[in-house]
Amino acid sequence: MARQLISTGSAMEKQAGYSRAVVCGDFAHVAGTTGYDYATMHMPEDVAEQTRNCLKTIKAALEEGGYSMAMVVRATYYVTDRDDIPVIFPILGEAFGEIRPAATMIVCELIDPAMKIEIEVTAQR
Repeated sequence: MARQLISTGSAMEKQAGYSRAVVCGDFAHVAGTTGYDYATMHMPEDVAEQTRNCLKTIKAALEEGGYSMAMVVRATYYVTDRDDIPVIFPILGEAFGEIRPAATMIVCELIDPAMKIEIEVTAQR
């Protein structure tokens, strides 16, 4: 079974030894994706903007692998502050409201204090 590795071109992918996404068989596994804006090469302070950036990066990785957001069957959300959840939920609802993947949200620390959210998904054909 062939594997397709998808990259954003981030130096961290090579340094840490991971791919943005891996397509294998009928599944696309998208790595934990933070709110970094690859167009401006900057991490916004706003959690809403970070959440939208996560989803934009995930969508692009899925599309590169021949998938769409509608194919997402599992999502895991990592947030650093539970007080941000009321801001995050409506944005997730816009992205996944009709799709309704199985999902988990975890409140935790992320590797960089500027990161407020990280999202990983699995999509299936």
